[in-house]
Amino acid sequence: MPDPTIVAARELLDGCLAGLRESIEAASAETLNRRPVGDDTNSLAVIATHAIYSTRSWLSLAMGAELPPRDRPAEFRTVTAGADELLSSVDAVGRECRSLLTNEASFDPARQRTPTWRSGPDDVNEPATAAWALIHAIAHLREHVAHAQLTRQFLDRQV
Repeated sequence: MPDPTIVAARELLDGCLAGLRESIEAASAETLNRRPVGDDTNSLAVIATHAIYSTRSWLSLAMGAELPPRDRPAEFRTVTAGADELLSSVDAVGRECRSLLTNEASFDPARQRTPTWRSGPDDVNEPATAAWALIHAIAHLREHVAHAQLTRQFLDRQV
């Protein structure tokens, strides 16, 4: 019988990825790269890039997979040539995220691992359980999808 936790995570992941795609589709490069309220805010390209790479990292940790290389600071400098380029990246990493959730046997909720991508002065590099990492991956993605959707609405009204 499939693990209901992983089945639920896959369903939530699919919904989030669809929402992220919708916030990017048919947007111009200018819209995707615009910081809506100045340099201290994030563009849609930054939000999408950070959201998808973070999700892949946390799902890898949750599922006991090899932790992918990640340059978290670079995610916040993302500039895209357009929607097709950004969607290609989101779709590719999204497929990796989905594939992480196919081997339910690898999910041990109590397993602890340490994320390697936390490096800021406020970050605590402590182990996280697989259960925490799985829930965090989906919750963090959902938060950024909502952020991307609101940013897109805001930018579309500015034009």
